[in-house]
Amino acid sequence: MGRPSLRDKILRAGLPVMFRSGYHAASVRDICAAAGAPQGSFTNHFRSKEAFTLEVLNRYFDYLKELVHETLSDPSLTPRERLERYLDVITDKLARDRWMSGCLIGDFSLQASSHSNLLRKRLDAIFKEWRALFASCIAAAQWAGEVDSNFEAADLAEFLLTSWQGAILRMKVERSPAALERFKMIVFATVFKQPRTLAIKKRQRGHANAQHQNQNEIGGKP
Repeated sequence: MGRPSLRDKILRAGLPVMFRSGYHAASVRDICAAAGAPQGSFTNHFRSKEAFTLEVLNRYFDYLKELVHETLSDPSLTPRERLERYLDVITDKLARDRWMSGCLIGDFSLQASSHSNLLRKRLDAIFKEWRALFASCIAAAQWAGEVDSNFEAADLAEFLLTSWQGAILRMKVERSPAALERFKMIVFATVFKQPRTLAIKKRQRGHANAQHQNQNEIGGKP
């Protein structure tokens, strides 16, 4: 495998700089210094800081989509469990940064969308694609009877992503997972609460399985 190009090195180094400093404070000098690249090389590969940020954003979303596909396509979990699993995976990743770094998509939505029409349009397209991925899982949960069908799956996906971004912002302020855990607890006890009939059936199946196991254990005694 060949060595990464200077362009690739700048992009790789730029992501943590953007996370740490934000869109406005992250300078070309800082980005090139992190990449170990001459400052003049930046303009050889990118038309502007805005164009560079767009590529960083696309790379970050590609990474995030991999996480979404891994969790929301897990055949060992039910659709509702996959939603919970995704939020838990993201929570674990945020913990590694000690609750200081959030989501680059949410950060750029706050920092850049009012200053760059190019980035604003790309962020809007990202949220729509992101929403569609979650809407598909939510629709599967509705079809399976795990989630009520009172609202459209796309609207529930929009609510989930928007509210989750808000919880992440609160997490960064508090340097604590409290907002994330509170959101997960409430959203799965209300919006994504299992319908009562399904919950009763699950308890009945669990009780029947326990009885069957006990009978087998009794029957196996000498």
